[in-house]
Amino acid sequence: MITPFEISPAEDEVADLRRRLRATRWNDAVKSDWSYGSELGFLRDLVGYWAGEYDWAARRAHLNQMPQFRATIEGYGLHFVRVRGAAAGSIPLLLMNGWPSSFVEYQSLAPLLAAGAPSFEVIMPALPGFGFSDRPARPYQVEPADLFPKLMTALGHERFMVAGTDIGSGVATRIAISHPDRVIAAHVSAVAPKPLAPGDPPLMPEEAAYAERGAAWYREEGGYQAIQSTRPQTLAFGLADSPTGLASWILEKFRAWSDCGGDLLSVWPRDNLVDNLMVYWLTNTIGSSVRYYFEASRLRPPLKANDFVRAPTAVAMWPSDLALAPKSLAERLYNVQRYTLMSRGGHFPAWEAPDLYADELRALAAVVLG
Repeated sequence: MITPFEISPAEDEVADLRRRLRATRWNDAVKSDWSYGSELGFLRDLVGYWAGEYDWAARRAHLNQMPQFRATIEGYGLHFVRVRGAAAGSIPLLLMNGWPSSFVEYQSLAPLLAAGAPSFEVIMPALPGFGFSDRPARPYQVEPADLFPKLMTALGHERFMVAGTDIGSGVATRIAISHPDRVIAAHVSAVAPKPLAPGDPPLMPEEAAYAERGAAWYREEGGYQAIQSTRPQTLAFGLADSPTGLASWILEKFRAWSDCGGDLLSVWPRDNLVDNLMVYWLTNTIGSSVRYYFEASRLRPPLKANDFVRAPTAVAMWPSDLALAPKSLAERLYNVQRYTLMSRGGHFPAWEAPDLYADELRALAAVVLG
């Protein structure tokens, strides 16, 4: 049930995409900066590049260099990248991204993990409703924390490490809770909240300060989350129809959440930014990807007070990520063996700081291997 996969030329879709980009009806702007959201000059330049100079044939060939597959797991179609380790006995690593990312983010990290020592066999599945995985046909049709371990079984791995950022951190956490005998170790870059159990110590001052920082971040940056977790379909119709709208919605987040000092192109070359947009556009998965927020907050069972990740866990806090959780909060949910305030990087560390990310995963593996 596992077959090789390549991104198709999609010539008709690409021709329609270029027509839509060239026909963009531009909105006015009263500020020439990012204080109101996406900056007009940057977006015009990016859209012009996407419509004209962006070489889809070359970029498709580049993306297809990553070994991709499709698996059917209990009737659900799942897309994943599998990069085998260079050494025998490579550690299986289930590596998961979040929104608005894709496997494009892992092009630098995966080869580092596969080639180093210890080496990893890196398996990177696309979340349900993301990229080239199937779009769920009904609310909360599939839970990735249930689906992904079944993929690992199909690939011949009964035990494996889990790692993720953003949504991927939450999925890694739930897999480690649900499958404690299968998860060797866990690496997360976001700390999932859970209620306090009876007898738990009260919040430490640094935990209360973290909650205040999180609330302040939500007031300033959380508008996208509010609409995606309450009215995702209202948003989706516009973003699925307009590639310029899609670019505006996604690229503003890449700038705000990257360790780029305000210069997005200093971290993300234009081709890579557009590659990621192409994944969302060609698969028409922006709607199903933002719908994930609604279903995760309303339909997925919440973590329980007695949930705990027993597997050795490393927590990496990237300085330009959304909100940096203190170690004491992480220790309420995880068996924390490493807690690291990273020197650089943001919400997309696999691209922004792949060397540091690879070092962190190897350091966690060393804890497990002894």
